[in-house]
Amino acid sequence: MSFLRRNLLKFSRTDSALPAMDPSISDEKSQVSVHSVDRKDPIEFNDDKKVVDDGIISLKDLEQDEDIRPGTLTLEEDAAGGMGRHLGVFSCTLLIVGKVIGSGIFSTPSSILSSVGSIGASLMLWVLGLVMSFCGLFIWLEFGTMYPRSGGEKVYLEAVYKKPRLLATVLYAANAIILGFTASGCIVFASNILVASGHTADRWVSRGIAIAVIVFATLLHGLTPKLGLYFMNGLSVFKIAILLFVVVTGWVVLGGGTHIKNPHANFRNAFEGSSTSSNDYATATFKVLFAYAGWSNINYVLNNVKDPIRTLKISAPLGLAICAALYIFANISYFAVASKEEILKSGTTVASLFFGKVFGHKAQRALSVFGKLTVSIVEWRDSLRDLNRLRSSCRNVVTVTFATSRVNQELAKEGIPLPFGSKFWASNWPTGKAPWPGLILHLIPSVIVIIAPPPAVAYPFILDIEGYPQQIINLFIVFGLFYLRWKKPNAHRPFRVWWPLAIFFLAASTFLVIAPFLKPANGVGDTPPLPYYLYCLVGIGVLVFGVIYWAMWRVILPKLFRYDLVERKETLSDGTVVTLYSRVKKE
Repeated sequence: MSFLRRNLLKFSRTDSALPAMDPSISDEKSQVSVHSVDRKDPIEFNDDKKVVDDGIISLKDLEQDEDIRPGTLTLEEDAAGGMGRHLGVFSCTLLIVGKVIGSGIFSTPSSILSSVGSIGASLMLWVLGLVMSFCGLFIWLEFGTMYPRSGGEKVYLEAVYKKPRLLATVLYAANAIILGFTASGCIVFASNILVASGHTADRWVSRGIAIAVIVFATLLHGLTPKLGLYFMNGLSVFKIAILLFVVVTGWVVLGGGTHIKNPHANFRNAFEGSSTSSNDYATATFKVLFAYAGWSNINYVLNNVKDPIRTLKISAPLGLAICAALYIFANISYFAVASKEEILKSGTTVASLFFGKVFGHKAQRALSVFGKLTVSIVEWRDSLRDLNRLRSSCRNVVTVTFATSRVNQELAKEGIPLPFGSKFWASNWPTGKAPWPGLILHLIPSVIVIIAPPPAVAYPFILDIEGYPQQIINLFIVFGLFYLRWKKPNAHRPFRVWWPLAIFFLAASTFLVIAPFLKPANGVGDTPPLPYYLYCLVGIGVLVFGVIYWAMWRVILPKLFRYDLVERKETLSDGTVVTLYSRVKKE
């Protein structure tokens, strides 16, 4: 706790923060304002000015050494174009909340309870998931404050794994573009609307609604970016309001203010019936971690964040803390209202059961319809397949689309060869404010996955593939953290994660990479007749495809056709700076 207290105090300090960029200032003028340790008022200065004693430095001084600088663009070039830095602490906090809070908290508590067998063990796992999530968040904070650029893991891999040149970029691009879809969330959303309205969830009707959802998100963020931000923030605030209502209602129940009899029953002998199987706890831990997923969302859009270092250090912990507090208190509310047996045997979601017990059947039905239209509350049975569906449905389509498009744009800005050229995908066409081409690059694989696979086996199999390569990337990120600590111990680090937390996250990431290869309790996994380990191999295959693609682009074709790839930078009409590679014939 003392470590958390010390670091939370640091979040309000701005002595090491990146100068806040004024969106109204053009690319040619890099005026910034920084709050120094000893000054209360912002000081404006140009690039050629700095006050080292007061901790004020220019953008150029924030550039890392060449051997650990990510990508080919400077910090200033990378942030050029688009709407500039327009996201503040409020929007960034809601960016975390909107990604983390989904159907998981409304559905997974019953399946977690089923796995571990007791109320006490279930609550302890939610706390463990919080600790593990904060460990990961602190690691991403160190990287994000060292490299305040959009792109997230793409940037950090480039900074650490610089040789062979651009291999890390292309490898990450393969995962981000091929598996960076939100098809699962769209399909679940569509199915829930049909069920809530009393219609049969027909296969093609669901697909049509799902496509409409992803197209709407693409148009919203691509053509009306400000409206998209307001819409996204509104959804996040609404999610907080729903959970707050659940939490406050639970407090009233615990205080004896409702007709619920003996609301403290589940908390007496809370650990009675706890499972003794490590496999049960491992499975339940996966479910908890999936419910917390999304704490790194700000790292993907840092080019759009005002005073990114300070904002990141405040918003990321604050957003995750809000979600964690609501999650834990919501679980307590569920267990105060319904008995352990009712939660385990319920055919509805825990949230629906909760409102039915407190307010009656009509309120239960209203929540079912209302919730499904807003946060995709899903009614699934307790099984491992449900885990993957719940994980996917937790993702808010609008929020994920916003962040993923920025990652796609950053990949294109590095000059990776893509159809129609990198300049198109890196641009903010047609508005000059939002990366609509990056949104389209996200839309294409999403539509393919919505239409192509049959729902029986292929669809849950794709959901399994979606997350596994990311676990491998997370493992490389943690290794990279220790490498940079050893390679550049004196590098500019506005935030430093406590190394025992990094080791703990390393151990957890290693387990998450290895565990899917261990034979499951049922012996067949969740996609029979396919082998339970096949999705891991396919996920690894996606990363291997990235390696092959890089080898063809950088090594095989240049040798075969005898040309060199010559790097150059070009500024597009919207101000975006992109790296391009020209083929120069060898003499």
